Amino acid sequence: MTETTKTEWWRDAIIYQIYPRSFQDSTGDGVGDLPGITRRLEHVAALGADCIWLSPIFASPQKDMGYDISDYTAIDPLFGTLADFDALIDRAHGLGLKVITDQVLSHTSDQHPWFKESRVSRDNPKADWYVWADPLPDGSPPNNWHSHFGGPAWEFDPQRGQYYLHNFLTSQPDLNYHNSDVVDAILDTCRFWLDRGLDGFRLDTVNYFYHDPRLRSNPAAQKAQNFMSVDLYGMQENIYNKTRPENIGFLERMRALTDEYDDVMMVGEVGESGERSIEIMGDYTKGTDRLHMAYSFAMLGPDFSPAHFRNCIEGFQKGAPDGHPYWSFSNHDVIRHVSRWSDHAVNEEAMAKLAIAMLMAFEGTIGIYQGEELGQSETVMEYDELQDAQAIRFWPGVKGRDGCRTPMVWAHDAPNGGFSDGSPWLPVKAPQLANAVDLQEGHDGSVLTFYKRAIAMRKGSPALSRGKTIFLDTRDPLLAFRRQSKDQTLTCVFNLSPDAMTVTLDKEADLTGLHSATRDANTVHLPGNGFAFLAHDGPLALR
Repeated sequence: MTETTKTEWWRDAIIYQIYPRSFQDSTGDGVGDLPGITRRLEHVAALGADCIWLSPIFASPQKDMGYDISDYTAIDPLFGTLADFDALIDRAHGLGLKVITDQVLSHTSDQHPWFKESRVSRDNPKADWYVWADPLPDGSPPNNWHSHFGGPAWEFDPQRGQYYLHNFLTSQPDLNYHNSDVVDAILDTCRFWLDRGLDGFRLDTVNYFYHDPRLRSNPAAQKAQNFMSVDLYGMQENIYNKTRPENIGFLERMRALTDEYDDVMMVGEVGESGERSIEIMGDYTKGTDRLHMAYSFAMLGPDFSPAHFRNCIEGFQKGAPDGHPYWSFSNHDVIRHVSRWSDHAVNEEAMAKLAIAMLMAFEGTIGIYQGEELGQSETVMEYDELQDAQAIRFWPGVKGRDGCRTPMVWAHDAPNGGFSDGSPWLPVKAPQLANAVDLQEGHDGSVLTFYKRAIAMRKGSPALSRGKTIFLDTRDPLLAFRRQSKDQTLTCVFNLSPDAMTVTLDKEADLTGLHSATRDANTVHLPGNGFAFLAHDGPLALR
């Protein structure tokens, strides 16, 4: 396969994330599954998406909702069979949708046969497949590394008389990527799915594969940061337990594997926040032998300021001029953005529309999380409704991730919103029922209709789909930048506040595409959470 035959479809793609447990149940057991996803793929295709990303569907004890894999080459019976997977691929491809899966490669379940063998003794064939270390002389863990889910990142195993590393739950032991046999085995599992017609991978915690072999303790953080929860992890500079230089070599091995196939891509999740996350994104997508693209938690936090969005995008431009970014506002790990940014919103509907208008104007690949096209808000959970191990442990200091994982709502008057005939694994509540698909489909003013129009606008615009980005200096709370291709120039202006704003142009420009603004001569009036796309020739100044 020569490079000229590759279309690089992913460069301006819209990727729709499906959380399989919560999309559509076909069996009545209250849990979504592969046949249910297949049934609902027309919804995704009609939205205008190019690809679906499936959160983990592989065999798992489900201690962390599938992010604890016990067999990398088997579908969990909870979701269906390999035949169901093949049928989903066929249907998706028939609708023009690519399919990628969530590959959780940094750790396995403690029920994986590899770990079961590894923990038996210190001299078995897989003894060195995981990160094992002796206790310190006083019996304490080998170093000060924290787990994201609370407590030390080390669990003592009495069978081996050693500690094993786990960055997340104790039931999620970390693989030892310093062992070449581990790397080869992991690559073989990835090849298995590519051979079945998969179009690529979303690599979970892509900067966690390697650890410092000397097991040096991390220094204290100069400024504490958290990107998943209120835990102790962010109180260290996590320089020895992740983002090690050896990571690059593994990414190159993965890229070489995907390059053997036609138009396969990889997007990596960088488990980091702040400016450091943008640096890692740039490093991991540099050139043509690493990740095709990467995303981080940089836009998945509470910050909703023009400076923040500008710093994220310009930081990537400077750090990886030949790299490629992936931007999204919501996923299965964070509070849904219409709720997260509610302090800056006129209302949830206005925020939903502003957010997708912004995303469609950002340079790079765009991610959408299921339900956001409905303007779905975060579900308020009671303690007895929780399923997320993180929330159960830290409640009420940590509300957990169940609030963004509740089922899709297809029909407002059907049992459980049309998601399941049985008792759903997470509740379907009235605020979510009010945003059901059937209440929005075909209605001009709905968030769903607006999403479809915004995606169509991007696809029909050379400037928005693949044009370059130049930011303009504007006063807060305005975010403004120019997107420019050889065929089109657009200036995009967004009001990130609930208060009305005006912008004066230094020359004529036409309001185009979707907008919520009005123009009076050379003055553009933006309502709260308003936005405008201005078509013009040559530079355009704003004041």
